[in-house]
Amino acid sequence: MSDNIPTPVKQRLFTPYQVFMIAVLTFLQFTIILDFMVISPLGPLLLEKLSMKPAQFGTVVSSYAFSACISGLIAAGFADKFDRKKLLLFFYAGFMAGTILCALATSYHFLLIARIVTGLFGGVIGSVSFAIITDLFPMQVRGRVMGYIQSAFAGSQILGLPVGLILASHFAWHAPFWMIAMIGILVGIVIFIYMKPVTAHLQARHDVDPIKHLGKTVSNPRYLFAFGSTTLLATGGFMIMPFSSAFSTHNLGIPFDKLYILYTVTGIFAIVTGPLIGKASDKFGKYSIFVIGSLLSMLMIVIYSNLGVTPLWQLCMISVIMFVGISSRMISSSALMMSIPEMADRGAFMSINSSVQQFAGGIGAFVAGLIVVQRPDGNLEHFNTLGYVVVVTSFLMIIMMYFLNQMVMRIMNERKAAMVLGQPAMTGPQQPAVSPVEHN
Repeated sequence: MSDNIPTPVKQRLFTPYQVFMIAVLTFLQFTIILDFMVISPLGPLLLEKLSMKPAQFGTVVSSYAFSACISGLIAAGFADKFDRKKLLLFFYAGFMAGTILCALATSYHFLLIARIVTGLFGGVIGSVSFAIITDLFPMQVRGRVMGYIQSAFAGSQILGLPVGLILASHFAWHAPFWMIAMIGILVGIVIFIYMKPVTAHLQARHDVDPIKHLGKTVSNPRYLFAFGSTTLLATGGFMIMPFSSAFSTHNLGIPFDKLYILYTVTGIFAIVTGPLIGKASDKFGKYSIFVIGSLLSMLMIVIYSNLGVTPLWQLCMISVIMFVGISSRMISSSALMMSIPEMADRGAFMSINSSVQQFAGGIGAFVAGLIVVQRPDGNLEHFNTLGYVVVVTSFLMIIMMYFLNQMVMRIMNERKAAMVLGQPAMTGPQQPAVSPVEHN
């Protein structure tokens, strides 16, 4: 009789609503990533039009990160107290307002304030999205989900950045921000109408006092180790990206109006490989994929940061391989991080982790602005120094992620044992019990 029972392989991997949520969160991430990434290719224009120095440009980039860090910490104590849908809509509305201010900016200081406002709201959206993913998807498929979410990064390159660069070239540097605002408003309407409330976490035991809840989260030893890993991961990652377009334009000899080709080619490959990387991380192990991606990206960053004048087709090849490595790191590490917090702590953990990431990224971008020097002819000096710093941080991250992966394995075993025994699984002193609906 058992031979006639359908095998689990034939069952749907995702429900129709889960597919919808993956699409919505991916498109939402598209607007957030595009808003952050568009600053980089606009760098040459902003340095000229607003008479900014490299250090000031680094400050504009890092201001988003620092303000996002502050808002994430403030939101952490309340992140598990409300319906995640309402939190998502609130912060997304503020993010759209900040983006519109960027479109209206006419000076360095105006743009700086606009980026601060955008970061105050935009920095929390990612953490709320990751908490929603953890609530809706079990551990076994989170690599796949993050692979699809990561495609938003590639999608912003294929659709957003090229269109943004074309608009900036033919109109003004403000135009890409108007484009993001219009797309973002449509995304917000879809979320408001069709997304269901996310309230399962409200059934778990919570601290009444938000300050106490925040304190318990930041004092959990396991959480602290995860935050430390995020710090190191983000510091190196934010150094190269802000100046990559200016480096490609001035040092590598790629005309500004041809940059969209580089982003489009890289994005096409990234959007195809993202889901494949996510599937591989679920199948072969998230840490294994992280190591492979780290080694690949380290090699390509050294090559890229030491290039001279380079043909566009060669730069496209280097960029594609480098992004495959970077995507492997981001997808696998994000999927691992999601498995660490308990249901009652997810919102707080994700908010703090996002704050730590933004703060570390801000430090990285700011330090990069101090290291890089722009010569009178526009060329950037010491860019290869940034490459070597990223390589060192990547090597250290391989070591830290090994211990993080071991910790996640212990957490998963503890939760499985707790479910069998019907007892609460603990992640530290006085931590909340695992909810019966937890599927990690």
